[in-house]
Amino acid sequence: MSHMSDSRPTVTVPDLGRMAAAGTRIVMVTAYDAPTARLADASGADVLLVGDSVGNVCLGFENTLPVSLAMMGHHLDAVVRARPRALVLVDLPYLTYHLGVEDTLRNAGGLLQRGAQGVKLEGGKKRVPVVKALVDAEIPVMGHLGLTPQSLHAMGGFKVQGKTHDAALELVDDARALAAAGCFAIVLEGVPDEVAAMVTDAVDVPTIGIGAGPVCDGQVLVFHDVLGIEDRILPKFVRRYASLKADGVEALGAYAADVRSGRFPSADESYHLAGSVAETLGLYGSSRAAG
Repeated sequence: MSHMSDSRPTVTVPDLGRMAAAGTRIVMVTAYDAPTARLADASGADVLLVGDSVGNVCLGFENTLPVSLAMMGHHLDAVVRARPRALVLVDLPYLTYHLGVEDTLRNAGGLLQRGAQGVKLEGGKKRVPVVKALVDAEIPVMGHLGLTPQSLHAMGGFKVQGKTHDAALELVDDARALAAAGCFAIVLEGVPDEVAAMVTDAVDVPTIGIGAGPVCDGQVLVFHDVLGIEDRILPKFVRRYASLKADGVEALGAYAADVRSGRFPSADESYHLAGSVAETLGLYGSSRAAG
């Protein structure tokens, strides 16, 4: 059953701040094409993130580093064509915001021209110059701190961040710097819930958690994780609400069995000539000319 009414208003960037101020939790989920966008939007999600996680869950990469700007644009286009009411954000992939302000503005602006309503980038204080430049160009920016997947090699793998006293304080400082630079929200990934609470208290913009406990102003998960399409990896922070891979394999297996046994397609699932046409072709009494 759909949770969305046709009268549901379109979500905007300023709406997220109002939601957080009112204590309304923000629901964010990834989407990578028109079908996933339609499903997520019909569920009533507030934000659709065209994430560079598309590399892991759709394109078969081991991590997000090989994902290009062209790939992100391709998937963004498909999501936008679904005309969702949710806010559509897109990840800036690796090396699209690392080489200077002008390069970053061109890359991010191009994604807005394709229909994104904002971009997300990873990193703390070192990103302040590009965040300021993007905001000055009226490009809404969502920050991303903690476990930042584009930095997996520097971090030594996918590990929880902010676990020490100094690391926790540095994460809070990074969040303050991003908020001061103009980020409208900050994703906190893979950090202790106490540290996420410190950050949430320290900044006046919404925090969106993924593996950051329940205190954040909202939560985000990967579409394929929520629905159990991806079943190889189960991070601690993922709650699966369906088992679509298992259901899909079972359904496709039943289809294969019906094809091999001749049970599919049936006469009702086939097209037939009119009897008069069948007669002219000499198909008298043919089961294929049943009318």
